[in-house]
Amino acid sequence: MTEGSPLSPSRAAAAAATTIKPTDLRGILKYIPRFRDQVFVIALDGAVIADDNLSNLLVDIAVLRSLSIKVVLVHGISLQLSELSEVRGVPITNADGTGVTDASTLDLAVRASSRVSHLVLEGLTQNGLKCAITNAVRALPAGVLKGVDQKRTGKVDRIDKETLHHLINANIIPIIQPIGFGPDGHTLRINSDLLAIEVAETLQATKVIYLSQQEGLSIDGQLRRDIDVAALRDVMDSSPDSIAMGSRSKALHAVKAIEAGIPRVHMVDGRIYDGLLNEIFSSEGVGTLIYGNDYQQIRQANANDVRFIHSLTRSAVKREELLHRTPEAIEANIDQFYVFEVDENIVACVTLQFYPNAPTVAELGSLYVMPFHHHRGVGRKMVEFAALRAAEKGASLLLALSTQNPTFFTSVCGFEEADKAELPESRRQVYEANGRNARILIRHLGATV
Repeated sequence: MTEGSPLSPSRAAAAAATTIKPTDLRGILKYIPRFRDQVFVIALDGAVIADDNLSNLLVDIAVLRSLSIKVVLVHGISLQLSELSEVRGVPITNADGTGVTDASTLDLAVRASSRVSHLVLEGLTQNGLKCAITNAVRALPAGVLKGVDQKRTGKVDRIDKETLHHLINANIIPIIQPIGFGPDGHTLRINSDLLAIEVAETLQATKVIYLSQQEGLSIDGQLRRDIDVAALRDVMDSSPDSIAMGSRSKALHAVKAIEAGIPRVHMVDGRIYDGLLNEIFSSEGVGTLIYGNDYQQIRQANANDVRFIHSLTRSAVKREELLHRTPEAIEANIDQFYVFEVDENIVACVTLQFYPNAPTVAELGSLYVMPFHHHRGVGRKMVEFAALRAAEKGASLLLALSTQNPTFFTSVCGFEEADKAELPESRRQVYEANGRNARILIRHLGATV
């Protein structure tokens, strides 16, 4: 699942195909500018590492690195720890690091963790990638919780950001075990779901991707292809039992991640061939996307904004990037305008227009961002907001006309070029009459970037 409008019908339908075809490569390329040099934290459950698809997952990770996406791996060991306990006949107090860890459980956890890390290390090496197992997790004992001493179970104190950045900048993939080290250097067991979020927050990651044996997030037995953090928080508060047992920990930590500023958390079945790439580089995805509110700084314009909007767009009009609009024209159509505020100052605007005789078509226009705020994703957010609003009002096609910067729409926002036949009749007449010969761009709503 990808960035942008999170409520797309295509996500809700969920594509059956799980293999990226050569014809999709052009679509993948449009994501590269968005994701280049971003940090993705990929969390692999122990069961996924034991699955036959591991080698394919590691190839997918090599693909991400080749596209200049920075990858950090966090792995779990629940399956391996349980198996080791059975083979050795040593009972364990807890498998996933959320309960009590006694001395014998910790000993087996360290052994299982070393084995799992080595498997990942070996697989990445076979794919020509540099990687390193780290001791970057500083931890403290969890202590006594609800009257029970958690013994060697730990909680994250801090993540050694400098070490991880040093590795990442040297093109080395950090492999982080579910193990932490206390102030005295002693070992503590950490839950890997929590650890992935702590690492992501420290590194200001763009995504956390949980790879498990779950298809995604199921609520009341229904797989959710996307859900906003507020809705998920409500479910966690009111009916946590409605969330499938295997997903509860990840759902809990996904909420914490979004609240900490991580934009997107994905839950994907790690056993699906090409699943990781399809989740990241397709509009439908194959798992569940949990997202925050990217649009909290965008609001409907009002009459008090007319002067600011006119002043904001004046220079773009002079460069013929935007059509000239008088303050009176802006005021007459103020219900079409949306503005982006930073500290209550308007720094960008966009319009969204509908056509009575073409109710499934909406047009995005007057998109402008102050130069100081360029390259901060503001323009993309405005487009995605307009796409979301258009879809909510029943549109299935979003138009944009551009004379100066059509590549922004095609390479960043998922539009494609079209001819004037796509325009509603009334809009086509205006297009032919004004002689600007703007590029006509369309986006089928449900396509996200």
